[in-house]
Amino acid sequence: SFIGNKMTKTTFLLCFITLLASSSALPSVSKHHKVGSYLCQSHQLGCHNCSLHLPDRHGKLDDVVLGYDSIDTYKKNILHGGKVGFSDVAWKVKSYQNKGLAPHIVFTYHSRDGEQGFPGDVLVTATYTLFGHGKLAVIMTAKALNKPTPVNLAQHTYWNLGGHTSGDILSNDIQIFGSQITPVDDELIPTGKIQSELPKGYDINYVLDGVPEGKELKRVAVVYDKKSGRSMDLSTNKPGVQFYTGNNIKDIKGKGGFVYQSHAALCLETQAFPDSVNHPNFPSTIISPEEPYKHVMLFKFSTKDRPNFSS
Repeated sequence: SFIGNKMTKTTFLLCFITLLASSSALPSVSKHHKVGSYLCQSHQLGCHNCSLHLPDRHGKLDDVVLGYDSIDTYKKNILHGGKVGFSDVAWKVKSYQNKGLAPHIVFTYHSRDGEQGFPGDVLVTATYTLFGHGKLAVIMTAKALNKPTPVNLAQHTYWNLGGHTSGDILSNDIQIFGSQITPVDDELIPTGKIQSELPKGYDINYVLDGVPEGKELKRVAVVYDKKSGRSMDLSTNKPGVQFYTGNNIKDIKGKGGFVYQSHAALCLETQAFPDSVNHPNFPSTIISPEEPYKHVMLFKFSTKDRPNFSS
């Protein structure tokens, strides 16, 4: 079980920015958009903006997600999706339930034809649901309304299971269920090859073993922090996962004024392979009105002496 009855006082805080559009004609965040936050609660878990509080093996709570104190700081740290990526646009809240057996929130965004150079209108949803004992489901969908277009969505939380102020994650144990990688060139663009892993550090897409595209969930990775006893188990229906160990973090002022340094966190971004549109041997990322996109992530958090590192 997940800390048994102690879980009734545990707060589960999700890392997302809630952007409520007051004008659908403006795709980027501006003074015309209202920024808000939402709380989902159950008898076990609750979610809020940009944090995740979990107990260690002794019941002590820590925030295990790196982040900032202000919304404006998040807007200046965008990595993917063009100059105005999906993490820097105004999403609407379609559905919200903050109590019950499965509290959830559903965000939607309408990407217009030509936005950031991509063809077609695309309706995107991101759903966060809390359920069971220490489980978080994240489901991202996209429907092409009129033209085929590439879609590859990812969730980019920076995790430190020891607590976001605990230092580096280099003592964590991790197992990734992928025996191959997609190597990159000097500009971090995939070469198109699929090969066995090279010992050059961790900022690479792993080719997951036995993940049928769009079919049932497959175990991706398990992470364990020996000091706190916290573990995270991740499953997905996508063929790849980007594993990143915060190599480029340096003197970043985060929540509560704490300064993050190199390897302060790790990321596990389940996804289709990067740059798939330019490599015919990679699984396709093109969706159409007849073939929509669905990306499922299931996070299981627990506290025990040691998780099951097996396939």
